[in-house]
Amino acid sequence: MPLPIAVLLGIIEGLTEFLPVSSTGHLVLAGHWLGLSDEDPATSSFEIVVQLGAILAVVAHYRALLSERVRGLFTHDPASRSLLIALALAFAPTAVTGLLLRKTIKAHLFGPLPVACALLAGGVAMIVIERLRTRRAVTGLEGLEHVTPRRALAVGLAQCLSMWPGASRSMCTIVAGQLAGLSTGTAAEFSFLLALPTLGAATVYEGFKARHVLAESIGLSSLAVGMGVSFVVAWAVIASFLRYLRARGLEPFGWYRVVLGLLVLWVLAR
Repeated sequence: MPLPIAVLLGIIEGLTEFLPVSSTGHLVLAGHWLGLSDEDPATSSFEIVVQLGAILAVVAHYRALLSERVRGLFTHDPASRSLLIALALAFAPTAVTGLLLRKTIKAHLFGPLPVACALLAGGVAMIVIERLRTRRAVTGLEGLEHVTPRRALAVGLAQCLSMWPGASRSMCTIVAGQLAGLSTGTAAEFSFLLALPTLGAATVYEGFKARHVLAESIGLSSLAVGMGVSFVVAWAVIASFLRYLRARGLEPFGWYRVVLGLLVLWVLAR
């Protein structure tokens, strides 16, 4: 893979991983536009493994919180134990579903048409839910201490839907958190932290399974560049996105998804 393409895909990954617009969907569409084969196992593996940069961005942004919670586990701190249980419960459904459906998803859903359909469906859902919350003046509970096991499991079940490229892991988990009674900001923070086990497991698994294909077809230098760029961009996006969410909500992203989905369908129909 030429380095300029790796840089471009790294920027797309970093920009979209934590926005509710689907990083994988954008990478699939960008790869298709750049002439990368949808059926090439190296391309689809790169689109998953490049997420490592975004994972490290979460670690960098939440380093103080993570350090505090890790220390708290050794001192039997209730808040640290509760957060660990919540993350484990939210991660479990996706782990099981991913192992069962990984090959089917890569074979049938990594293409422009499935991505466009998921973008449209998710965009409409975001717009409707955000308007209902605004009309009813729903704000939700603020603070990670409100992520109970029941709420965490609901977020985890919704996260399974994000394995469809275009659905967006961030969109599914943030909306599920809202519907479970959390504030938009708290739902987003839990979604970011949930990225650590979810994306981490997917990246390690895919990287190990496709290590030879990635080395031969992508190149280690291009892979490293893509991850590095996605790390820098994602780190910048996280804080900005949280501030934006607290001020504006999710509806603008819903409209973006609808417009992009319709545009992709229009291009495919020509």
